[in-house]
Amino acid sequence: MHDTQVTVRDAGPGDVPALATLLQDLFSLEKDFAGDDARQIRGLETLLGRGQARLLAAEAQGRVIGMCSGQLVVSTAEGGPSAWVEDVVVESSWRGKGVGRMLLEALAAWAREQGATRLQLLADRDNQPAFRFYARLGWEKTQLICLRMRGI
Repeated sequence: MHDTQVTVRDAGPGDVPALATLLQDLFSLEKDFAGDDARQIRGLETLLGRGQARLLAAEAQGRVIGMCSGQLVVSTAEGGPSAWVEDVVVESSWRGKGVGRMLLEALAAWAREQGATRLQLLADRDNQPAFRFYARLGWEKTQLICLRMRGI
């Protein structure tokens, strides 16, 4: 049991190694992605330098235990900005303790401040614990299916 306070804050360059480790855990659950430290570090560093993105870290006991990120996009359906949520992951021993909720609430507050009217994310279709988590927070499944094209 963890009896320490969790803080959600903006991630910084010094957090990148810990965030990359969390991404390895996340990508082990997702069939569409494979962990690659160099790529994850490059992506995290890119997010840190992008004005239309937010990279959050959850910290407890002096170390990073969770993360999530979001990026603004323009939605024609919404008639303005919406936020893509990426890489929501909490260290396994901290799951079920409100850390994921704290991260998503902080990201939603940032998105609202940016004028976004919707959050959206992708989740692996076989990750039922994630679907239960998101449902508890009020997220709804859509009829959309994600498609991608690689190597462009």
